[in-house]
Parts: sequence; structure tokens; C-alpha cells
Amino acid sequence: MGMKYLYRSDTNKVLAGVLGGLGEYFNIDPVVLRLAFVFLLLATAVIPGVIAYIAAVFIVPRHSDEDEI
Repeated sequence: MGMKYLYRSDTNKVLAGVLGGLGEYFNIDPVVLRLAFVFLLLATAVIPGVIAYIAAVFIVPRHSDEDEI
């Protein structure tokens, strides 16, 4: 059993694939994560969540086919 890595999803994405990648990593439906993220955005006055998502876009690498060796 190999190591699991967190990547931005290329197949299950709405904006940049961050929440799709988290869903694939934790084996959770990304729709549930997206709904939780929207709730978090509304609960924190939007700005902190937007900043966190933008930071995740730059921190979490994009998944490529070369990574599946």
C-alpha cells in the first residue's frame, strides 16, 4: 500500500480543484466538502475562507499523470 498524497483534482473540480482533491484524499464526497466550505465562508464573513482557498491553490500541487508511477 503506497503513500497517499494531497493533490488538486483535475477531474473533480469547480474552481481550482482544491476541495475535489481533499475529497479524493479523505474518500469524502466533494459536494459535502463544498457545502461545508460555503457554510464556513458565511460563518467567517467570507474573507478568511477566500484567503485560505487562494493559499491552498498555491500550496497544494496539481495532480499529473506522471505522479502515478
